[in-house]
Amino acid sequence: MIKNFLTKYGGIFILGNVQNLRGKEVRKTMKKGRFLISFLAIAAFLVVGYTVAMSGSGPENIVIKDSAFGTFHKKGVCFTHKKHGEMLGCVKCHHTYKDDAAVKAGPVKKCSACHKANPAEKNSLGYCERTYKGKAPGLKCAYHMNCWGCHKKAKKQGKPAPTSCSKCHSAK
Repeated sequence: MIKNFLTKYGGIFILGNVQNLRGKEVRKTMKKGRFLISFLAIAAFLVVGYTVAMSGSGPENIVIKDSAFGTFHKKGVCFTHKKHGEMLGCVKCHHTYKDDAAVKAGPVKKCSACHKANPAEKNSLGYCERTYKGKAPGLKCAYHMNCWGCHKKAKKQGKPAPTSCSKCHSAK
């Protein structure tokens, strides 16, 4: 019934009518078949891995509520992560990475890993820009300079973007 199951791929016999092959020929054929199967498996693994890594744009939404702030007086900011990533790319916020692919490869550091909480920071974009001109800002100013600064620019261009505190931060 399954007398002749000759499968030919690219001129290499992977499985064949083993009854018609001699010892050396069987070994040679099987060796080529194993090589081809191994090659295809590795190629498939690399393609799937690359596709998964490049398609991962992170979660749909995240809540920005870093424990480095200590006691919270307001709720965390609900951030539309996927929407912002599609509009701006990854490195706009994840600025320590050289390109979007590096961010997607992960893991991504929390902002507080580099930007330390400073209780003396004021809730003013002007204060943040003056205080940290050319320097790495504290955590609150890092968020405000990146988010609020970008939203103000977008609003000037006529795009809908929240710029008042209560639009992003709701009371507890």
